[in-house]
Amino acid sequence: MKRDLIIGIFILGVFVSGCIGSTTTNEIKDREVKLIIFHAGSLSVPFQQLEREFAEYAEKNLGVKVTFQDEASGSVKAVRKVTDLGKKADIVAVADYTLIPQLMVPNYTDFYVLFATNEIVIAFTDKSKYADEMLRNPGKWYEILAREDVKFGFSDPNQDPCGYRSVMVMKLADLYYKKPIFETLVEKTTNIYANGTHIYAPKEIQVKDRRIVIRPKETDLVALVESGSLDYFFIYKSVAEQHNLKYITLPNEINLKDFSKADFYGQVSITLGSTGKTIKAKPIVYGVTVLKDAPNRDLAIEFLKYLLGENGQRVFKENYQDFITPPIAFGNVPEEIKGLVKVEG
Repeated sequence: MKRDLIIGIFILGVFVSGCIGSTTTNEIKDREVKLIIFHAGSLSVPFQQLEREFAEYAEKNLGVKVTFQDEASGSVKAVRKVTDLGKKADIVAVADYTLIPQLMVPNYTDFYVLFATNEIVIAFTDKSKYADEMLRNPGKWYEILAREDVKFGFSDPNQDPCGYRSVMVMKLADLYYKKPIFETLVEKTTNIYANGTHIYAPKEIQVKDRRIVIRPKETDLVALVESGSLDYFFIYKSVAEQHNLKYITLPNEINLKDFSKADFYGQVSITLGSTGKTIKAKPIVYGVTVLKDAPNRDLAIEFLKYLLGENGQRVFKENYQDFITPPIAFGNVPEEIKGLVKVEG
């Protein structure tokens, strides 16, 4: 009797184990997982392509059906959704990597990766006033923007790195051209002001001139320029290219592209009313991280691997944005991506 009972228990255990194993395999194969990504508006186009490709890759190679909850915003706002509002996300990708160590480490993440670069340009269309003159004489951009019948814009410095970079570009232009460009274009038209080379952006930005348009993120201004209701705006080169806009490039001393000009850029800084943080002008570098409490951390790491590898580099090239090769990682870097990055510190 005892022997029969033991055999019966063993057979039942094998049966149950087989059922559990089979169920788990099917669940993994057929399950659907949502990745939540908060990212800079300027990453919208390449990330949309990356997400489509990764969804196909994950279903074929990982046995997972992936959907995405994408939230594009200014990078400061993207970070504050996590730090101030307590919203859950798997991945945060920002247009200024320093926002991650300043605002998210160590409480929300313990590593970050520098992966892409950009530059500030002035974009417009054929409908823009003096468009032909701007193309013929790009060195006179500040004179054209100062004309009474010209409307120009930039994004909100308190929400978006492109916004605070745009006003820092205009302060750098003071130093480069030795003319009061910042005073003319910024101080006389908004409540943003400077003391020497240090800029202050009040928490609530006020516009004092109908010629100026400020929106939460830089991509919000694209449609206004395309429709002809706005003549010019400061934007990343990659976004101008993605939307087939005309644009002029700015001297390397002010466009925040050239790493050899870092010391010149560093003369200018800005304090943001939204965070109280002071940011020095520096070359534009994007950063990305996976959060400690990511709802689907393992799959988020797989997406990060896809972004940082050959596929991500290809997608960014196709979308006119320079990729850092290899990407540079800081902090407690996950083992899964160490073969794709250069670990610093």
